[in-house]
Amino acid sequence: MQKGLLSGSSPFVQLIMLLFSMVVSFLLFTFVGILFAPLILNIPLDELMTTLYGNGAGQNLNLMRYMQILQGIGLFIIPAFFAAYLFSGNAVDYMSLRKTASAKWFVMVLLMALAAIPCINLIGLLNEMIVFPKSLAGLEQQLKAYEDAAQQVTKLFLGVDHISGMFFNIFMMAILAALGEELIFRGVLQKILIRWTGNIHAGIIISGFIFSLIHMQFYGFFPRWLLGAMFGYMLVWSGTLWMPIFAHFVHNTMAVILSYMIHKGTVPEEVETFGANWGDIPVTIVATIICVWLFWKMYQNRNQSIVNHTLNT
Repeated sequence: MQKGLLSGSSPFVQLIMLLFSMVVSFLLFTFVGILFAPLILNIPLDELMTTLYGNGAGQNLNLMRYMQILQGIGLFIIPAFFAAYLFSGNAVDYMSLRKTASAKWFVMVLLMALAAIPCINLIGLLNEMIVFPKSLAGLEQQLKAYEDAAQQVTKLFLGVDHISGMFFNIFMMAILAALGEELIFRGVLQKILIRWTGNIHAGIIISGFIFSLIHMQFYGFFPRWLLGAMFGYMLVWSGTLWMPIFAHFVHNTMAVILSYMIHKGTVPEEVETFGANWGDIPVTIVATIICVWLFWKMYQNRNQSIVNHTLNT
């Protein structure tokens, strides 16, 4: 059986190689992307450089989308496959992409992703209510500035007037993001951390922490951490990375569709915070109970599949 060049290396070495691969791939894709941008976006090179480095990128939506796609491919997808190949010699098997799941798993994951929304919104509200001590007032202001900047970019992406723009956002912010981030954080990083710590739960929790940290948004840190952990358990219990990819896709797609409907005036803005308002608490509690029950069913199904496999071998 073919082995990867770093298949026998320590988790620390593999982690360093993963980070190195991400940095090099991102820089390479950004460099090549900028070279081809004038042809693809029909922008003169001097205007492109002025827009990128003259703080004008936020005024060019097509350029922002282009750079976002480059980031998704160069920072996540390519490094994940490259690192997985180095660590095993077979990237598809290493990242648990070859195995598929039954329809029952997809239904459970879909229901769980939807049931988690009110709870995630409530945790997000509590996260936003965190107040730093006076000694850390400067840090708090800096974090809020990062949050405001990130929200402005997100609003520019989501503020589309035509359904074609909504579908493009689904591709960029749901399909590409779900695939890339799950490949890196669950497909590769989580495996390294589980091996390093010798504990499945520790590996899942730490990789979820890093997953949330890399988004650089403190006031959405805890709900994103919870999502990362949930995706991690989906991988471990289902045995296939397609489950967390699907759950991630569902979560992001719902956000894109709701944002489009709010922008068009079809639904009220309050729907984005459903579950976080006092009047929604009973629904949030019920949805959380359903989510926990589905989580337990996934755990039982995984245990049963292991027992069946053992009995048949």
